[in-house]
Amino acid sequence: MRQFISEIALQDGGCMHKIAGLETLSSPWVDKSQSQNKIDLYDVRRRPWYIQGAASPKDMLILVDASGSVSGLTLKLIRTSVIEMLETLSDDDFVNVVSVSTPLFPDVEAGLCCCLFQDSQSVFRANCNKIIMLFTDGGEEKAQEIFEKYNKDKKVRVFTFSVGQHNYDKGPIQWMACENKGYYYEIPSIGAIRINTQEYLDVLGRPMVMAEQKAKQVQWTNVYLDALELGLVISGTLPVFNFTKDQNNVQNQLILGVMGVDVSLEEIKKVTPRFTLCPNGYYFAIDPNGYVLLHPNLQPKHIGVGIPQIKQRRPYTQNPKSQEPVTLDFLDAELENDIKVEIRKKMIDGESGDRTFQTLVKSQDERYIDKGNRTYTWTAVNGTDYSLALVLPSYSFYYIKAKINETLTQAKFIATLKRESFDEFGYTFLAPRDYCSTVKITDNNTVFLQNFIEFMDQYSPENPSCNGLVMRALLDAGFTSDLVQNYWSKQDPEGITARFVATDGGITRVYPKSAGEYWTENAETYEQSFYKRSLDNENYIFTAPFFNRKSLGTQNIQNFLRQCRFYRCKSGSELCGCEKNSPHIDCVILDDGGFLLMTNQDNYVPEIGKFFGEIDPGLMRNLINMSLYAFNKSYDYQSVCDPEDEPKQGAGLRSVNVPTIADILHLGWWASAAAWSILQQLVWGLTFPRFLGAAEVEEDDFSGFPSKQSCITVQTQYFFGSDDKSFNGILDCINCSRLFHAEKISNTNLVFIMSDSKELCHHCDTRPLMQAEKPDEGPNPCEMVQHPRYRKGPDACFDDAKDQPLCTRSFATAMTPTSVFIFLQVFMWCGWMIQPSVVESLD
Repeated sequence: MRQFISEIALQDGGCMHKIAGLETLSSPWVDKSQSQNKIDLYDVRRRPWYIQGAASPKDMLILVDASGSVSGLTLKLIRTSVIEMLETLSDDDFVNVVSVSTPLFPDVEAGLCCCLFQDSQSVFRANCNKIIMLFTDGGEEKAQEIFEKYNKDKKVRVFTFSVGQHNYDKGPIQWMACENKGYYYEIPSIGAIRINTQEYLDVLGRPMVMAEQKAKQVQWTNVYLDALELGLVISGTLPVFNFTKDQNNVQNQLILGVMGVDVSLEEIKKVTPRFTLCPNGYYFAIDPNGYVLLHPNLQPKHIGVGIPQIKQRRPYTQNPKSQEPVTLDFLDAELENDIKVEIRKKMIDGESGDRTFQTLVKSQDERYIDKGNRTYTWTAVNGTDYSLALVLPSYSFYYIKAKINETLTQAKFIATLKRESFDEFGYTFLAPRDYCSTVKITDNNTVFLQNFIEFMDQYSPENPSCNGLVMRALLDAGFTSDLVQNYWSKQDPEGITARFVATDGGITRVYPKSAGEYWTENAETYEQSFYKRSLDNENYIFTAPFFNRKSLGTQNIQNFLRQCRFYRCKSGSELCGCEKNSPHIDCVILDDGGFLLMTNQDNYVPEIGKFFGEIDPGLMRNLINMSLYAFNKSYDYQSVCDPEDEPKQGAGLRSVNVPTIADILHLGWWASAAAWSILQQLVWGLTFPRFLGAAEVEEDDFSGFPSKQSCITVQTQYFFGSDDKSFNGILDCINCSRLFHAEKISNTNLVFIMSDSKELCHHCDTRPLMQAEKPDEGPNPCEMVQHPRYRKGPDACFDDAKDQPLCTRSFATAMTPTSVFIFLQVFMWCGWMIQPSVVESLD
């Protein structure tokens, strides 16, 4: 293995990581002498790339026996086992869970009948490795008639799990597994769950070994968070087979491991164009399941769960259990419509095409929705099962390729970017981009701009280490400096405190300089929400300040409102009607997202920037009902939330069985429970002599505790739902009503609303109408099942197992004879007497 990896490294040094995972978990590169007492939670067999490369995709049905006999610890063990089983699945697998305890499925036989019948239905599935996982406490019938009816050709494997410590007859569930090419396991305690819920993968991997070279196909994974801190990666994997033969010349049927190569998404982005597209243009790719990679909305948030450090690992390393694949569907990454559903299916099927249509677009800050025309062009990626798409607005089919030949002109434009020129040309920001390979990007824009200018002064924009972005930035610097010098500096409009300009080339100027010192927008113009929205709208775009942004104080808002005409109206004026603090009339100006921008009431001033549905819920609901506003509810499946407090429980060990009354009255239960307990102590005591001692860990071994957890959040965006300009209505409340009138302000994204004062009618609907993001349970799964999204199964399936024995069973069930347990009891009592001295000598 060492030699093989060395040869790959010599052949291709451009790949970030070459990875090898072995089924035995052993590694020649781990120095165990340096970490004798450390705990390594990393299990390569649970990594997404290993699971996907070790077997063909699966159609799995998990059948859970939750009938009356299953309760207490047994039920908890089954739940934990099912969760562990789900972690052994990859994105290419199909899974469903059936619980046997409902009127629809009163017993295990009915559940098996349902599972086998589903196999004959025409639904989206992998059509490969069809398996049923039965979790029960035992005591079931063989269900022989059901298997003969629905599984006569043995196309569906059945794996059975006897969970808990009990005295039921295990023969029937062993028979189910043996007669259906499956495997039988016992899970008596929580310690046996992990190993027994993943051993079935060895069975499913055997057909790949028997197929030999036909199974040597590169499998590309979905995006996942790399355990070695490469960030988001995709991996190409190949299985490694064990072709050794035993003494009877029978070939080994086990997978030795999985080899792979990591490809970082950041490395892919470096070689793909971005700034030749407009800010609203982008590209993305999807896999056969419809999950995206390289999409601008693919922004998974780190959970930040620390794990024990081994050999000075870096702090804040992600817990392997939190590094789940990043599964964001294309229809969840964007606002769904029928045309996008059609595009998704064609991309999954590997077709090529293009389509232009109008769609809803969510703003960069996710507070607004705009309508824009987009052209989608897509095609398959050769040698992979990915499909690539390019999305462009109608106004960005061409881009400016700047060229400045004269050296004096170059120097002139560079001079306008210098800090000593801010008084003349305004405070200047430069987007942090890779203009030159030797100019490093920093978070401090002032430092980055200074480094850029020093490089330009020392060398030139035509230096070989620089690219075309430099010329575009200098060209925009020249245009914007002329704008400031020839126009803004010669004008002083009343009520205007600052003006700014932003460009595709990455230049942002704020005039005067004093206003730029308080500029809080992103220096990267391609990520400025106001900039991207302006491109999709022909009107003037007004944006409400963030309500919780500390940089916007009440005093600044007061100064702004003093310039507003209706705020300065005097009491009794017939021309206005919206005088300041009117006791009868509320006047407000909202933007197209429903956020408050202006008001005539002092008590509303602290609420500026807040969603109007939280200020006047009743009136906002009426505006929605009249179609002045429409809304779109979207879910974010990449969110993280604060963990919920777990209910306090007793301090009893999780592995302690809680017997039923019937168990207590049964002598056999006492014998088996005692023998199993003694066996566990014997195995752990002899295998790990220091197991009963406290683990020695350093103070910083646990770099952090789970501060966040993955969750689903929902957010509602509002937008103008009608092209009408005027709206009138009556808000009916209990024993009172309120008249209101709304008028859209021409050539803007604003609406002016007059209404009877909210203070005159206190019995209206006061339930807040929320817009902000909040935790949610997500869409109804039962409704989603009725309309499943299209997925494509594998092109090649390896699930034939003609040479395998029909009956196999877990080795854990071989040590059940009473004589063996009696011997173990005697041996354990004898060994326990000498164990303290052995432990002491080891210390």
